[in-house]
Parts: sequence; structure tokens; C-alpha cells
Amino acid sequence: MSELLLMLVDDAVFAGIAAFGFALLFNVPRQALLACVLFAASAHAVRSLLLHLNVPIEWASFIAATLLGLATVPWSRRVLIPRPVVTVAAIIPMIPGVYAYKTMTGLMTLHHQGYSATLQQQVVENGLLTIFILIGLSFGLAIAPVLVYRNKPIV
Repeated sequence: MSELLLMLVDDAVFAGIAAFGFALLFNVPRQALLACVLFAASAHAVRSLLLHLNVPIEWASFIAATLLGLATVPWSRRVLIPRPVVTVAAIIPMIPGVYAYKTMTGLMTLHHQGYSATLQQQVVENGLLTIFILIGLSFGLAIAPVLVYRNKPIV
């Protein structure tokens, strides 16, 4: 149990550091920097916990992004800062850079070394995983405005 808690804290700290860097890069207002760090850390920790519980990474990313989007709605109303100011910087640490990198290096290897069925399978798997994680993140963030800011009933 303590090993899981240590892993979640470690994951949250480094996600918060990455979000802080991106928030500075995007000129996020000073009063929203801490919120970017905390939202990113908590969303990344939720995703890591779900991955530890054997939830596929696509669904874990979707659930974490949805919770991030829903959590930032009351915060943005209270502090009068638009939601995307915080959610964009907070979601970036969950972008699947490793899978995208493996896809691109695999494509380059296929181009330079020729066809290999195993390598093609790895390229397709990593590419699809990258696409599905990005779709999960974007749909997860898009759910909050659809549910909260909607004037008509859903059903």
C-alpha cells in the first residue's frame, strides 16, 4: 500500500512540475499557477491509480480528463478565470509523447531498413494508442462544458 502511495505522490509531483513549466510558457496568470499544478498533479495521479487497477490507458486518460474538466468548472467560476487557462496546462503532462515517439521512430525505421511485419505491427499499435489517448483526453475535457453550460435538458 505504501509503495502505491509513494508511486502516486511521485507521479503527481512530476506532473505538477511539468504543468508549472507549461503554465509559465503559456503566460498563465500568477494567481492560477498553483491551481494548474494541483489540477495536473491530481489528474495524473488519478490516471496512474486507474492504470494500477488495470484500466486501459485510453480509458484512464479519458476518466482523468473528465474529472479534471468537471473539477475546474466550479473553480473557474469562483476565481473568474476561464477554464482553458488551467485545463490546457494541466492536461499536457498526460499527452502520450512516448507512444508518439515510438510511432515516429518506427516509421523512420520502416522507411530506412525496409518492411518488417513485426515493426509494422508495433508502429500501428503505438500510433493507434497515441490517437486513442488523445481522443480520450480531448473528449474528457469537452464533456464538462457540454454537461454544465448546456441550457437545454440532455434527454
